[in-house]
Amino acid sequence: MKKPLLALGTLALALSATVSAETLRFATDASYPPFSKQGADGKMTGFDPDIAQALCAVMKAKCEIVPQDFDGIIPALQAKKFDAVIASMNITEERKKAVDFSDKYYNMASRLVAKQGTQVNAAWFKGKKIGVLRSSIQEKYARDTFAKQGAQLVSYGKAPESFMDLKAGRVDAAFVDAAVGDVDFVKTPNGKGFALVGPDYNEAKYFGVGSGIAVRKGDKALLTRINAALKQIRADGSYDKIQKKYFSFDIYGK
Repeated sequence: MKKPLLALGTLALALSATVSAETLRFATDASYPPFSKQGADGKMTGFDPDIAQALCAVMKAKCEIVPQDFDGIIPALQAKKFDAVIASMNITEERKKAVDFSDKYYNMASRLVAKQGTQVNAAWFKGKKIGVLRSSIQEKYARDTFAKQGAQLVSYGKAPESFMDLKAGRVDAAFVDAAVGDVDFVKTPNGKGFALVGPDYNEAKYFGVGSGIAVRKGDKALLTRINAALKQIRADGSYDKIQKKYFSFDIYGK
């Protein structure tokens, strides 16, 4: 009787090791602080990687964070280069055609960043150069609205590049997530003399209902686990602990 029991015990340990050894690969933008940033050592840090790590802890999985430029992140997900995307990606109807989304994990308006005192109205856009992140929701919105009001759009591969050009006077404003503009530029020495200007931009047609974690179409098993883990970290305080590390305000939204 001992041998069958021993065999069963060995099998249970093997299965346990297999489960604990599961690795989930989350892709995020390599340069979108404070949400994500790749250090000189190659390590990814920021709100998005920290949330991914917290989710993996709940799901009992090893978490691997993969840096990926935003404009190629959905095709790379579809090509199975990673399992999910956590890159401040707005949940929109257009993107739902290509990927499946988790519940939102934050909801932040977009804002213009420009010189302090800038008064934004429809007439202001004529002749202005507006920096946007390539393939972003901000780029699409700006193309459909700001450009029609006379603005010229300048697209960048990384958000910080638009801030560099804004400071140098090569663009008149940058159009970004409010938190990115505030934390990564306005509140830094480089952002002296600049501010978030104009209204909040959060029209659901463009900006959706918040940012979600994307998985490949039809991957219901992983999506269910991610949503359950999101609920858990919201309930146990892990989410609040992470957001307070990067923001002085609640970014989860209503």
